[in-house]
Amino acid sequence: SIIAGATAGVFVEAALYPIDTVKTRLQAARGGGKVVLKGLYSGLGGNLAGVLPASAIFLGVYEPAKQKLLKALPENLSAFAHLTAGALGGAASSLVRVPTEVVKQRMQTGQFASAPAAVRLIVAKEGFRGLYAGYGSFLLRDLPFDAIQFCIYEQLRIGYKLAAQRDLNDPENAIIGAVAGAITGTVTNPLDVIKTRLMVQGSSKQYKGILDCVRTIMREEGTHVFLKGIGPRVLWIGIGGSIFFGVLEKTKQMLAKKRPENHKSFDLKQ
Repeated sequence: SIIAGATAGVFVEAALYPIDTVKTRLQAARGGGKVVLKGLYSGLGGNLAGVLPASAIFLGVYEPAKQKLLKALPENLSAFAHLTAGALGGAASSLVRVPTEVVKQRMQTGQFASAPAAVRLIVAKEGFRGLYAGYGSFLLRDLPFDAIQFCIYEQLRIGYKLAAQRDLNDPENAIIGAVAGAITGTVTNPLDVIKTRLMVQGSSKQYKGILDCVRTIMREEGTHVFLKGIGPRVLWIGIGGSIFFGVLEKTKQMLAKKRPENHKSFDLKQ
């Protein structure tokens, strides 16, 4: 699970980083601010360095938690097991994902030229807490995001397998992953806007917290701002979900084949 999660996470970030950069710049722009389309790979190296352990931690927590919950709960509560496991995985990986996201988004918005410089200057100006700017808003977005996305993905796979009466192939896993990603990306976009604003504000402290951020945006810019970046976000997460879950399932299959026969009973297919 750890190897598969790390592989899938790095694949997605490397392939779709420019779309994520456009999304971040759209959400960070105030009023009629223009979005610059240069330097779309700013911060990619540092982001991959954080995504690798974060994705590994997520899947390392998610899969065992899912297996235990599925065994402990009645079959009709499988969705609850997937939701809970997704939230637990998100909470565990957030300790790495948040500093990675803060550095990434500040580089995407042109505040720093390199990840080491970003870390050094953020800590110098804002203290170690600066690396966890917007932590509450991150959890507010990512815990439901992870829970909903993985729940939709797992439930769609269960339903499809029952209807087809066979295991899913790689394209089918990828399509289901894209659907799960697109739905979740759409629903959580307002939370993503809040997270982006809190993470990129730096020492200016324009917003005092989640509620103040919501109130200020509504008062100064209007509610439509909460839909900023929804196009690139849904595209990025939809395609990303396709790649992530496709690579995840393929990697798990490849690794399972290399395991000793007496260990192959560890089934990650549900």
